[in-house]
Amino acid sequence: MNSNLLQTPIDYLKGVGPNRADLLRKELGIHTYQDLINLFPNRYIDRTRYYKIRELQENISEVQVIGRIVHLKTVQQKRGKRLVATFVDDTGEMELVWFRGHKWIRESIKINVPYVIFGRCNRIGHLFSMPHPEMELLADHERSLRTAMQPVYPSTEKLGNKGITNRVINKLMQQLFTETGGKFTETLSQPLLSELSLISKPVALFNIHFPKSQELLAKAQYRLKFEELFYIQLQLLIKNQIRKQKIKGYVFDQVGGQFLRFYNELLPFPLTGAQKKVIREIRNDLGSGAQMNRLLQGDVGSGKTIVALMSMLLAIDNGFQACIMAPTEILATQHYNGIKELVKKLGVNIQLLTGSTKTSIRNEIHEQLQNGELHILVGTHAILEDKVKFHNLGLAVIDEQHRFGVAQRAKLWHKNTTPPHVLVMTATPIPRTLAMSLYGDLDISVIDELPPGRKPVKTVHRYDSNRLKVFRFLKDEIAKGRQVYIVYPLIQESQKMDYKDLMDGYTSIEREFPKPDYQVSIVHGQMKPADKDYEMDRFVRGETQIMVATTVIEVGVNVPNASVMIIESAERFGLSQLHQLRGRVGRGAEQSYCVLMTGHKLSNDSKTRLETMVRTNDGFEIAEVDLKLRGPGDIMGTQQSGVLHLKIADIVKDNQILKAARYYAQQLLKHDPALATEENGVIRYTYGQLSKYKNIWNYIS
Repeated sequence: MNSNLLQTPIDYLKGVGPNRADLLRKELGIHTYQDLINLFPNRYIDRTRYYKIRELQENISEVQVIGRIVHLKTVQQKRGKRLVATFVDDTGEMELVWFRGHKWIRESIKINVPYVIFGRCNRIGHLFSMPHPEMELLADHERSLRTAMQPVYPSTEKLGNKGITNRVINKLMQQLFTETGGKFTETLSQPLLSELSLISKPVALFNIHFPKSQELLAKAQYRLKFEELFYIQLQLLIKNQIRKQKIKGYVFDQVGGQFLRFYNELLPFPLTGAQKKVIREIRNDLGSGAQMNRLLQGDVGSGKTIVALMSMLLAIDNGFQACIMAPTEILATQHYNGIKELVKKLGVNIQLLTGSTKTSIRNEIHEQLQNGELHILVGTHAILEDKVKFHNLGLAVIDEQHRFGVAQRAKLWHKNTTPPHVLVMTATPIPRTLAMSLYGDLDISVIDELPPGRKPVKTVHRYDSNRLKVFRFLKDEIAKGRQVYIVYPLIQESQKMDYKDLMDGYTSIEREFPKPDYQVSIVHGQMKPADKDYEMDRFVRGETQIMVATTVIEVGVNVPNASVMIIESAERFGLSQLHQLRGRVGRGAEQSYCVLMTGHKLSNDSKTRLETMVRTNDGFEIAEVDLKLRGPGDIMGTQQSGVLHLKIADIVKDNQILKAARYYAQQLLKHDPALATEENGVIRYTYGQLSKYKNIWNYIS
């Protein structure tokens, strides 16, 4: 059909008009016929069955009955009155009741004419009663497009109050199909339809709104979900393809002295198979002539920093500088100290730049950066400042990338005439399905193996009533020379309350672990940076055995001797946060423990989170559970979640369809990168059309 018809403003659809059009635009974002067609039902009510009156039971929620109204009466009540109709079929009688709208209902009802009624039943005495039923003349019901599987559309309170009910939306949808003749342009190629046994676009759209059967509804849903995810994957893959063709990168073709000496002589432990695989992938990128844009996922402690360092040494061997940017000063300092220790025998010049770097040191860093003396710069957002200029930045590493906005990451691109290679790292495992949708335009590497000698952290859940036993366990561990973290939640909205929790906890810990036998550090967000650093430092040096803290220690503290993590009020933490906190222990060769402390009152979601933590240490499995509990938008934060405004697909429930969509999009581009063949003309055209809808497609950073 003429696609221009679908761009007709919704105001012009019969039954809409300016007022309804305004409401549909504001409440549901429906501006055109196309938008209305793409308003897909949330669920369906099965109206395949017609009940006889004698079959009605009290526990049946919604029923439909065919019968006739034989009598109408108005009954006085304490307040106002009600209209009561006697409704009969060949097995018995029941009552229909209205408490408002009597006048127009009485005028519109036809006595002794067959109706189909639909609604919820109550038993009053020996009779069943249906308040405010949906009613339709049997003759209209049989002629109507409305089908046995009745769609229920998304709505808002405002639409309901203004009379735009589900039934009204259904009638508008019927009108739209009448005006368009149900002739919609196919959007997938014939080979794809045949290979996947997909129904056509017109049949799918008809059956999503007016399903003829459960089977056809399932086929319509699959077809439309596949199409939506297929075009998203195509967009991501084409963007990656174009970027690799257009954006040239520096070629690092030398594997020189710094890299080889570090690999052969200075590695603190042998690389795992996963680390070797990722370094090979990065080396291929760096030698390809295209700009690298790679996401490196790896659980806490999996050895991402070593991989990043070796990539930076490749840059240095090829005459370039490198930088690593972290979201917090603590984490940046941690990287700086760790990398400095690893490269001290190589003569690599490395500096740290954060918000609290003194002006004199800052000036020195700026000078060394510009004359090329400085090889690696480690820092926070301070690296992004305009006055920070590199001699020739070849590789930028971004740690915990989800903490940086798109604009901030883009600033790094302009630190050299040709954009530097970019390696983004995250210790927050992103579920594979989500990674495919959000980062499908990035190349993804995964380190899914822990270094040798690391023992999985043992995790247990304990109630507050077991606290004394937990304290005894801590004393035993401290007697073995181990150290302990005790973490309290800090939730922004209630800082005062949380601060009180922390201070109460600190007081009780000091009482239970008195000086001089025990030393306790405390760290929280309201402390001055110098005080925080002093307390952290005491713990790192082993002067204190217990660190009482808020989640400021979530990232950035590496104390191999700390073997116990106690998380207080664990039910108040999200899964990924619990997993990150647990990753603070288990960094040495000794067995480590994580104890989740809670009260007895727990929601179902809290129970699921705690059970998951106790059951597994696998960050990806934890991320999948988190995705099911919280949904994609919450996990990625608002700045990233635009991609997930899907019309019909759900990346959690439909992950198999997503995988299929990505596979077929990859195969398509492999065999026809420009979508130039005649059979792919329809995909090329549809892709071009969809790319114009910025609100749907302009989601890629």
